[in-house]
Amino acid sequence: MKVRKANLSEDEKKRRKKLVLFCLSSDEKKIVVEEGQEILQGDEGDPYTKLVNMLPADDCRYALYDATFETKETKKEDLVFIFWAPETAPLKSKMIYASSKDAIKKKFTGIKHEWQLNGLDDIKDRRSLAEKLGGTTVVSLEGKPLNE
Repeated sequence: MKVRKANLSEDEKKRRKKLVLFCLSSDEKKIVVEEGQEILQGDEGDPYTKLVNMLPADDCRYALYDATFETKETKKEDLVFIFWAPETAPLKSKMIYASSKDAIKKKFTGIKHEWQLNGLDDIKDRRSLAEKLGGTTVVSLEGKPLNE
């Protein structure tokens, strides 16, 4: 997700993945990309809001999110590993996802932050992610000021 070539065209930049959701395969033996659950760099709308809406209310997921944010000093992009385990998810699902988390994280390089979420209260406000990314120095996330 973060690999960049020096001479990317605008079209190639827009096709770069911004967010990908992962789930367990139907036999619960593999972790796979959830079909249709990704956001590309060039997609319209607010990626953070889309992320919140993509998470299922009653099951766990992993996500890789290429967060763009501004601090008081500079603009940055960091790769965030998200572990979504809502209270309403089945206990078996929570246990499988929790025990597989380290294995999937090892497959990805460049992860700067890990964010565990246990319900919509943890994610509804973009300030909670901003705290993970840089504490009080973050002033905007995905081009939107934190005070909106």
